[in-house]
Amino acid sequence: MFGISRRDFVLSAAGAYAAFGLDKPIAFIGTAEAQGAAPGFRKYKVGDIEVISIYDGLWEKPHDENFVKGATVDQTKAALKAAGLTDAFVPIPFTTLVLKTRGGLVLIDSGTGGGQAGGPKAGLWAQNFAAAGLDPKAVKTIIISHFHGDHIFGLMAKDTNAPTFPEAEIIVPAAELKWWTQPIDSIPQPRQANAKRVQATFPSWKNIKVVEGEAELVPGVRAIPTFGHTQGHTSHIISSRGKELIASADITNIQALFVKNPDWQPIFDHVPDLAIETRKKVFQRAIADKAMIAGYHWGLPNVGTIHKDGNGYVFTPAAGNGA
Repeated sequence: MFGISRRDFVLSAAGAYAAFGLDKPIAFIGTAEAQGAAPGFRKYKVGDIEVISIYDGLWEKPHDENFVKGATVDQTKAALKAAGLTDAFVPIPFTTLVLKTRGGLVLIDSGTGGGQAGGPKAGLWAQNFAAAGLDPKAVKTIIISHFHGDHIFGLMAKDTNAPTFPEAEIIVPAAELKWWTQPIDSIPQPRQANAKRVQATFPSWKNIKVVEGEAELVPGVRAIPTFGHTQGHTSHIISSRGKELIASADITNIQALFVKNPDWQPIFDHVPDLAIETRKKVFQRAIADKAMIAGYHWGLPNVGTIHKDGNGYVFTPAAGNGA
């Protein structure tokens, strides 16, 4: 049973919505991979399910005093250097998951849409998907964790919003759809452009399936509400033959900063205090169940295990095959 119940989130969210608006070495992603020289994909097994991480490039985010609540730019740079990363900018990679199932390919999130989000070094998903030997026509199901552009723009053409996967079923969380389709004036201004794009597409697409709360989405994949990063953010549990992988999506941003320092609050989190509570619960659940865990912004390798380390956590990558 997952350690975060729906009731936990409802109770925790009530107050959050009202307020909305080194002891040990750390195993982080390699410097070259985090800074753009990453292999295109990496493959893992979860029981009978093959999980393929597809690298979609890197955002070289300029430093900003407002980026992390709870840390200065100097502290951010120090954490990056301690992880063996550049401190010239914040290197934020994008990495989706593909599941090979008997029913066809299942995507978890769709990437930046050829660099529609993430800057000029993002948008490598299609070429790396092909390099992994995968065919877009084989995609039967796309599971969306939340509606930030770097997760959904792969579903739609840049200029026309035409669907990229018109034949695939697209499964979205009900709470997430509800928030992004509320009246535009009710949405904070910096998120209105993204909301307008959601409202121009999802409500009219015939292949959208809306799912409430915890639910089995396809055999071996279960949705788990992990609110905080957004109001309907959802993670996914991939299970087969007694093995388990938590596809945590954006419960953290890059691990060098927010796995080691889970109390740091990135500007991307819609409900920051709830996001902190959520990531700690997810990490503790992974530890308790000896489950693997994957993060969307963890680069390659982005699948591994997590352990407690003082007030923070350590991520240890799992062995995987890649190119």
